[in-house]
Amino acid sequence: MTATAVGDASSGDRVQLARLLEDDPADLYENAPCGYLSTLPGGRIVKVNKTFAQWCGRPAEELLGTSFPDLLTVGGRVFHETHFAPLLRMQGAVREVALDLALPDGSVLPCLVNAVELRDDAGAPVLVRTTLFEATSRRRYERALLAAQRTAAESEARSRTLHQVVSDLAAAVSVQDVADVLVERGRAAVRATGGAVWLLAAETPAGGPPGDRVLELEAASGISPRLLAELEAAGGWGPRLLRPGAVRVVPFGPDMENAEPGLAAAMAEARADSLVLVPITADGRRRGALVLVQGSEGDGELLSLTEPGAPGDLVPADADLLSTVGRQAGQALERVWLYEETARQAARSAFLLDAARLMAAATGVTETVQRLAELAVPRLADLCVIDLATDHGFLRPAARHADPARQHLADRLRELHLPMSGAPHPTVQAAERMRTVWIREVTDDWLQRIARDERHLTVTRELELTGLVAVPLVAAGRLLGVLTLGSGRRRGTFTAADVEVAEQLALQVSQVVDKAQRLELETRTSHTLQANLLPPAPPPVPGLEVAVRYVAASRGADVGGDFYDVVPLPADGAVALAVGDVVGHDITAAAVMGQLRSVHRVLLTDRPGPSAIIDRLQAGWALLGLQRMATALFGSLDPATGQLRLASAGHLSPLVVSASGAEFLDVKPSRMLGAPASPAPAVEWAGVLPVGATLVLFTDGLVESRTADIDEGLALLLDAARAAFGDGPDELCDRLLAELTGDHRADDVALLAIARV
Repeated sequence: MTATAVGDASSGDRVQLARLLEDDPADLYENAPCGYLSTLPGGRIVKVNKTFAQWCGRPAEELLGTSFPDLLTVGGRVFHETHFAPLLRMQGAVREVALDLALPDGSVLPCLVNAVELRDDAGAPVLVRTTLFEATSRRRYERALLAAQRTAAESEARSRTLHQVVSDLAAAVSVQDVADVLVERGRAAVRATGGAVWLLAAETPAGGPPGDRVLELEAASGISPRLLAELEAAGGWGPRLLRPGAVRVVPFGPDMENAEPGLAAAMAEARADSLVLVPITADGRRRGALVLVQGSEGDGELLSLTEPGAPGDLVPADADLLSTVGRQAGQALERVWLYEETARQAARSAFLLDAARLMAAATGVTETVQRLAELAVPRLADLCVIDLATDHGFLRPAARHADPARQHLADRLRELHLPMSGAPHPTVQAAERMRTVWIREVTDDWLQRIARDERHLTVTRELELTGLVAVPLVAAGRLLGVLTLGSGRRRGTFTAADVEVAEQLALQVSQVVDKAQRLELETRTSHTLQANLLPPAPPPVPGLEVAVRYVAASRGADVGGDFYDVVPLPADGAVALAVGDVVGHDITAAAVMGQLRSVHRVLLTDRPGPSAIIDRLQAGWALLGLQRMATALFGSLDPATGQLRLASAGHLSPLVVSASGAEFLDVKPSRMLGAPASPAPAVEWAGVLPVGATLVLFTDGLVESRTADIDEGLALLLDAARAAFGDGPDELCDRLLAELTGDHRADDVALLAIARV
């Protein structure tokens, strides 16, 4: 509901005002001080207000169904096609775009146009709502320019030229493409004998201060080599090209001969009358200049930079056309630069993603850095060297060059070890400062300063590097090493974006190397601890051949509680046997394993039977303070008689391999050690191990895997054992491990083989 204030008016006036206000929305639309129209996405008008119809000098009904671009001037139609419509489609709205209406009487109505594109739920354009404001005062210059005398043929030719330029620039996909189009179309527009394009360098020159950008020749056509060289060498030429203003002309004359005699002589030789300087701009910023050479038509004039319209200058229409071409080229350059930077950024992102995948698949520090160096060249640099910090200085495990012919130089770099501090080399400086060191330009003087010796200097010279970036590898404030990247002459110097990618890569490498180093240390420490908790090799026992194997899991720093023991009992010559597995894969499991093995040996002092050992351990588990449960198999074997006694606390039954084959002994397991005690004593199995037979005790790591259940593993064990009959205990252990475990083990394996001979 809309509130209105009519209290100050008389009664009659209030009634009339109220009526007008009540009709206000429709009236405001039809008689608004601006034109309103609605068009379909293709430009066909479907609704228009009275104001716009009056501007066009046609009834509103006659405008319905016509195309909005057809109501514009030629230049307006071109601009609508190349800028207005694409921008509206991309952004959904445009604001204050200058377009001219072509009226029936031949006059032009300058307007500022705002438009909004309405879209359906799927994002497809449905309707375009457009508002036009008269901009006569703002467009006085444009009206005067359009009103200037030009023939129909010239107008059509310039329109075709502009259309062709826009079309060609739209198809350009590189800076070189834009420059080539600009030279050829610029020459054709004013029938110039030659042309060249100079553009601002995209990056700060090496060693120069920020913002110190120079002009670079990008394209040239129809200009003699001498004249082109003189244009390049002319003093102050760059500032003239970038001098503020519109299209300018530098005539040939006495002043040019006095100021630039070489340039004047080259122009005289080329029979050039003047140079036309066309600014290349984008959003009001200078991006470079197009220089056109016009043929001599008479006597030269004084050297000056004059505004268009001065005697002997371009006609205003040609100057305006060139100015428009310069702006179009500037916009095309912006688009190309944005596209190229987007492509480069996408390539950098893809590289970082590939690096992350590569490092995730690596299994160790050395493999990680070597594979990373191979990935970095040639995608990120021509040379990649990775140094890792050690207690004795830098270790250089990786050095790769993109050119196979120069890889021998990188290999020689691997042999040159750098100190951790006190050297001017960028790798050492990055390590000392703990921040990136970027060498924008590699000179021979600099190489001599940073080289350790003549051999080092020779190698670095032969690499022919143009830039260098050294990024420290840091994790949790700890220096892990330095990533050093070098660029060669073909690649050119590094950009700020390249350095940023190198820093992001170094961050990823630091995290992976830190984790890998810690894991390797934990693995060595834990497996050393576990190995020290296991008993030494069993002593020789008359009448028996004994072989033991303990193989750690291959999945990293996990340690297990697997154990074995062979204890000769001096009283009667028997041998006590034990094999078991504490639940878990950590230091606690290994500690419990060591304690359990020690308690087992203590219990052997009064010669209890295997079942009695289990019962005593079950009864005293709480007193021992052991934190984990365990499975175990205890036994005793008399070498002279072969008498064998076994008892199991939840452990897998042992295997006997003999001439009759291989079979598991029927040892009935009781509850696991650490579980609530069973009311009945452990069941003991008794039998005889024949001469020539081999008893195999093992932990579940031998027969369990992630891809198969334990029954399948036990069946494979039987098959392997049958095929191994006749092998000694050592050969049998090796064969079983080779056939059942392979290189990737999810669990530790304890294996005990005892043959009666």
